[in-house]
Amino acid sequence: MKLDFIDITNLKTSPVNVRKHGTVNGDDLIPSIRAMGVIQPLLVRPNCDGFEVVAGQRRLAACQALAREGELDPIPCAIMEDGDDAKAIEASLAENIQRLPMDEIDQYEAFRVLSKAGQSVEDIADHFGVTPRLVKQRLAIANLYTPILNAYRKQEIEAKEVRLLTMASTKQQKAWFKLFKDDEHPRAWQLKAWLFGGEAISTDAALFDLATYKGVIVSDLFEDERTFADPALFWGHQSRALAEIKLEFEDDGWSEVIVLDVGQSWSKWEHEPVAKEDGGKVFIEVRANGEVTIHEGLLSRKEAKRLQASADEQDAASERPELTKAMQSYLDHHRHAAVCVELGRNPALAMRVMLAKQIMQTEVRPRLPQSKAVAESLETNKATIARQEKREAVWEMLGTTDLVSERDYPRLTYALMGLDTETLLAKLIALSDAEIGDLMAFFAAENLDAGAALVEALGVTMQVEMGAVWEPDTTFFDLLRDKEAINAMVSEIAGEAVAKGNLTATAKTQKQIIQDCIKGENGMQAKPDWQPRYMAFPMQGYTRRQNTIEAVTTGESLKDRQPAS
Repeated sequence: MKLDFIDITNLKTSPVNVRKHGTVNGDDLIPSIRAMGVIQPLLVRPNCDGFEVVAGQRRLAACQALAREGELDPIPCAIMEDGDDAKAIEASLAENIQRLPMDEIDQYEAFRVLSKAGQSVEDIADHFGVTPRLVKQRLAIANLYTPILNAYRKQEIEAKEVRLLTMASTKQQKAWFKLFKDDEHPRAWQLKAWLFGGEAISTDAALFDLATYKGVIVSDLFEDERTFADPALFWGHQSRALAEIKLEFEDDGWSEVIVLDVGQSWSKWEHEPVAKEDGGKVFIEVRANGEVTIHEGLLSRKEAKRLQASADEQDAASERPELTKAMQSYLDHHRHAAVCVELGRNPALAMRVMLAKQIMQTEVRPRLPQSKAVAESLETNKATIARQEKREAVWEMLGTTDLVSERDYPRLTYALMGLDTETLLAKLIALSDAEIGDLMAFFAAENLDAGAALVEALGVTMQVEMGAVWEPDTTFFDLLRDKEAINAMVSEIAGEAVAKGNLTATAKTQKQIIQDCIKGENGMQAKPDWQPRYMAFPMQGYTRRQNTIEAVTTGESLKDRQPAS
């Protein structure tokens, strides 16, 4: 995780943020942020459109409101590693659970993600300072029929009714919801009896052939609803049918078939899917109303974890390396010594090795200045255009053109594109010495830092003429502020008399005189080749304060020291 400042236009709410139905208004934070800025960084992670806010939704809302009033500085953010939904959910829930009240469904959805990621009920409870009971209550919502879940979210159903309905079968829930829509449903105080006692057992619940049942079956006038008059007799037949079903699953190769007690509470979310061949079990759930639900291919979380640990141990044993670490180190160092000696005798190959390592750390995209005006000025610089053309030729030579276009980042090295040193070296070995020399010159140039003393030294050594690639532009004059230096420039290009005559004129007026002289306008003689002393190598100034310029240039140190041919 790293800290950075990100523009608000590149931030949006994360889909994993747990607060989807609670309040996200950040109006109460606006006065504080307006006065002191964002003190606590937002927790974000990258996506294809910028960054998504995992924790800090209210701070983001407040900043968006301030941005609508005018410009807003980039916001401090802590950037998470990509692809970790479980940690993102944890961070969002940890921030929100102690703040404004959250929708129970939001909590269920958040806990469900963490549960699927392998965290136990106790782990989730410890993370967020809630009881395991609350976590179980929220996870039990997974048993709800979707229309009931939606009605609860709209606060049309009481919480007590929902908790009872989580224990009902899907068929019971659908039946209850049908009554609910007609406003004839059993209320909270009636619901428990309706679900678990007092209701007749429908013939639809029978697993056996009704022709074998010798008891009384009661039906309504139209025979739409038929029920067993003798529950005890029904359960005798149902149990024998369950025993046959259990035997069929066992004969089919399942490791274990578990018939739960009638009415026994059982939650599917506490189990993991495991295939039959891997030891998965069959659970047969039996409800008080006679309904039977069969769950195939499951293991409890604890059993699944133990099974996975055993499999991992077997894999580790089968993948035990032939060589110990000590032996591998022994071989590596002796082989390394032999290769070093031979490489030292092969200058041509050594030159390619050094170049390969240099290329791997070189940034594919140019390092642009922070100032937008300076960056825009560079776009029209002839040297900048020539550098880009050279870059594209090198990308084609190295076969990385597609990689660069697919990974369009402002700061990207060849290593980050997935290009390894060994593959690159193979490419370089196939090139001629002349091509290698050309590449070395290019990458040496690409690794120079703007403003470095080495740039000044090289400029003097190579007698670089800035006039070939640069001419004074609007940005240069916008950034030119020193009045004494500007007047000296007027004297240099227009003559001492003009400079003295405009000594008290504004800087804007004097800069206009310089531009008129360059273009030959307003009666001035054209001097299109004029270059300010700042562009000379070594750099020079116009005032007695120019020692501050000379102090940072070392161009003289390499003057007249060209490399031997």
